[in-house]
Amino acid sequence: MILRDEVNKVGGFKNLDFLAKQVVEGFISGKHKSPFHGFSAEFAEHKIYNPGESTRHIDWKLFAKTDKLYTKRYDDETNLRCHIIIDNSSSMYFPELKTQSIDKLNKIGFTALASASLMHMFKKQRDAVGLSIYSNTYNFYAQEKGSERHHNMLLNKLDDLLTTVPKKQQTDTYKYLHLIAEKIHRRSLIFVFTDLFQTTASEEELFEALRHLKHNKHEVVLFHVTDKTKELDFDFANTPKRYVDLETGEEIDLYADQIKETYQETIKNYFNNFKLKCGQNKIKYVLADVNQNFDNILATYLVERQKIK
Repeated sequence: MILRDEVNKVGGFKNLDFLAKQVVEGFISGKHKSPFHGFSAEFAEHKIYNPGESTRHIDWKLFAKTDKLYTKRYDDETNLRCHIIIDNSSSMYFPELKTQSIDKLNKIGFTALASASLMHMFKKQRDAVGLSIYSNTYNFYAQEKGSERHHNMLLNKLDDLLTTVPKKQQTDTYKYLHLIAEKIHRRSLIFVFTDLFQTTASEEELFEALRHLKHNKHEVVLFHVTDKTKELDFDFANTPKRYVDLETGEEIDLYADQIKETYQETIKNYFNNFKLKCGQNKIKYVLADVNQNFDNILATYLVERQKIK
């Protein structure tokens, strides 16, 4: 529970659902560069052809356009269960913004719009979706469903993330990923949105929790949400600034160039090591830069869902 004096009220999106539809329609229309270029709005009726399958359902017209083999997918095929997990700690609200727009997002704004866009894709693909939100508490949980009412309820919950900014709210990823893993019983495609910044667990404990999500043969995608320019490149003007840890409130005054080189090396090693461990454990690691578009997010979903069919 977030107390009144621990939050700030800010402006969210005017219509999250409409923006999500715009993102998806732009992706489908061919503005993206991915293996799915050439799909129409009916792409939900296709899946990648696997060698050894019958060739009777191959869509040869699509093959002529894409030079790739796809088979037609029918309504009686089993749909997927997808679960989105969102880190809602204070560091996810960097950079601090009074309003969010599709052209200027902080990490939680990017996460909310990316999640809403994925949900729109799930809806088109007839996949059920669940949602978990955590920080230093288990803020929200909804099991996987595919109804319109459930879809709208999750959209409202995502919109709430954009209008309430928690102060000094730390991340208890280790604890709550374990709890979430125990709740997801049927095989699912799991998406985790986090900036990987934490204060309450070691790197190994965090990764142990991610590995737990892999049980029951789940497919796990880790979207590492970051403002690459500021958080990875440390691209700040070399003037005296006060840097504040959003989760602990700790402050430090310095010139950026005093620590830039050391910071870049340390942060690069940390995340490269994490990416390597993900690969070793068959967890899909995807860098999600808030300054980029959402094509990589949506393309990742289309690729990963083929693994679980």
